[in-house]
Amino acid sequence: MKQTVLDEFVKSRDDANYFISHYIKVTHPVRGLVPFKLYNFQEQIISDLESHRFTILRKFRQAGCTTIAGAYSLHFTNFNKHKTVVILSKGDTESTEVLDRIKIMHDELPSWLKQPITESNKHTLKFKNGSVIKSRPSGKQSGRSLAGSLLIIDEAAFIESIDTIWAAVYPIISTGGRAFVLSTVNGMGNWYHKIYDEAKKHENAFHVIDIKWRDHPEYRRQEGYDYLYKELEEKGVDVDSWEKTTKANMPFKQWLQEYECEFLGTGDTYLEGSILKRLVEEVTPDYEIKYNNRMRVFKQPDSNRQYVMGVDTSLGRERDYSAFQILDCYSGEQVAEFYSNRTPINEFAEIIDREATLYGTALVMPERNTIGENLIDWLFNVYEYENLWMEEGTDRIGYLTTAKNKEFMLAKMEEFIRKQVIKINSKRTVEELLTFIIDSGNKIKADRGKHDDLIMGLALATFALHTLSENDLLEYSQIPHKEQRPLLPDTWKRTIATPGGITEEDMRWLLTKTPD
Repeated sequence: MKQTVLDEFVKSRDDANYFISHYIKVTHPVRGLVPFKLYNFQEQIISDLESHRFTILRKFRQAGCTTIAGAYSLHFTNFNKHKTVVILSKGDTESTEVLDRIKIMHDELPSWLKQPITESNKHTLKFKNGSVIKSRPSGKQSGRSLAGSLLIIDEAAFIESIDTIWAAVYPIISTGGRAFVLSTVNGMGNWYHKIYDEAKKHENAFHVIDIKWRDHPEYRRQEGYDYLYKELEEKGVDVDSWEKTTKANMPFKQWLQEYECEFLGTGDTYLEGSILKRLVEEVTPDYEIKYNNRMRVFKQPDSNRQYVMGVDTSLGRERDYSAFQILDCYSGEQVAEFYSNRTPINEFAEIIDREATLYGTALVMPERNTIGENLIDWLFNVYEYENLWMEEGTDRIGYLTTAKNKEFMLAKMEEFIRKQVIKINSKRTVEELLTFIIDSGNKIKADRGKHDDLIMGLALATFALHTLSENDLLEYSQIPHKEQRPLLPDTWKRTIATPGGITEEDMRWLLTKTPD
């Protein structure tokens, strides 16, 4: 008997997953007080915590991660002397609740496995071995009292002044301490989003854990959990209908943030939630890639169809992105897109010429603002591509975007999407639409840290399609595309001057090709 107890003690000490799965009990909202039998994704979280000093977790709502943090804290203090765990929560209620859960876990341990408690109050739990768990609500002064061996920041995206708190505590834990930051998503631009984004780019010391609702066997049926489904069915819980029921009872934006873990804009999305929901569901994973994944092709050219291409241009120096969208004039379907911030403008023009020619000498509508003038010069004067958009009543090639006509152009895109005149196949394009917002000043824009280059390409293509339809310029033809007449006159002769504001350095870059 003594040997068995000793063996179990050693196993529990050396393996946090074993300790939690075999000896921790938690209160489940449906099943009551039950053993904390860890699901696969929960075991992985604990294993990652053991392997990394700094961990940031992006989680879905009700994933049980706060409970995991509490159980891990108990293991950390139970088997280590003179260690301090500090758990920071967004408010006093949450702070108290976390520590209450830990107290229940401790109370339910067998006597031979748990450290005796020497002090217990609303925010502190001290053990005989000198270790302590402190649970604190957030506040501007919190950083001054967060010295410890392990810092856990729960729902970090919802904590005010967390950047100030982190700045105060980081010097303390950086010399040997550990940190576990976890949260559901709460918009973009906050400290949590910044740290997560940097971690994904390997720009800080945090290890990233991503979990979504599909990882939870109570939300989607998985192999190996028959015992769970039998128990839930006895309680009247239908796992197979969970997704449909949950989606139906909350706004789509809330669903994307809380369960799909999407970082969405803080303002109102330009497209309605129901439209975004449809777009997310309709994207296709099937496409071919060209130019090192800068271009994605969803449908190959058809010589019996006509196409339009909307083009948004950047310098190609890893600032903003150059992008184009190609739409089928008859079906409205997005057949291809290009997206890159590393393509010099001369190379971009070459790709446009090549792809527009392949797609039935497509009508190309480039934005001519600033650097767009240079692109048009390359297309018309160097590559001699002639089926370019011309401003009505002028000899100006391209579309000059102003605040007024941009709003009209975007409104036409929204109408075509809403009425399903066009079909979007690209996940990248839809992701931009998810963060394309109307801010508090009623300005339509990409949210902070996000881009709208694919959207502008789509808006230009949509507007071109709208104009062609309005003027009855679309004709179904059986003639191969190389024999088709351009949709617009082919007699343009134009030299475009370099726009102001472009530096000599930038101009040298425009004339330089760089490999990917």
